[in-house]
Amino acid sequence: MKSTPDWFMYFIGFWTIVLVLFMCIGGFFMFRKFLKVLPQRDGKSKLDWQNYWVDRSRELWTEESKDMLHKLVSPVPGPFRDIASHSIAAKIGQLAVESGSSEVTKDHCIEGYIRATPPRDHRSLKDFLEKNKIDYSAYNHLLK
Repeated sequence: MKSTPDWFMYFIGFWTIVLVLFMCIGGFFMFRKFLKVLPQRDGKSKLDWQNYWVDRSRELWTEESKDMLHKLVSPVPGPFRDIASHSIAAKIGQLAVESGSSEVTKDHCIEGYIRATPPRDHRSLKDFLEKNKIDYSAYNHLLK
């Protein structure tokens, strides 16, 4: 009886490593999503709070502010754009509601965009704002 060729064993080993790696990466992102659904001390999860602020501020959005939001989330890759848009809209809506404004303004959009963006992405955020000639100098203290 012949033994299995060496190249086939390397082939199997390679694909085993690739599949385990992909499962680990997928599991990491699924775990992050799971953490967002867990309730916090107040009994609501991060996703519950995002939905709350989006619903609460829905009537404050104008066409101009919606266009600004779409412009701000344009650098986000397509598959993640809806999720990013929802979380940024929640932060913008929270700022508008808490300030007692009658509508979402450009300033709310810029501040909410900066606050909703993780600090690790602030460098690319600054580059994007400068490239599009959006003045963010009033919110420079929020950038790290």
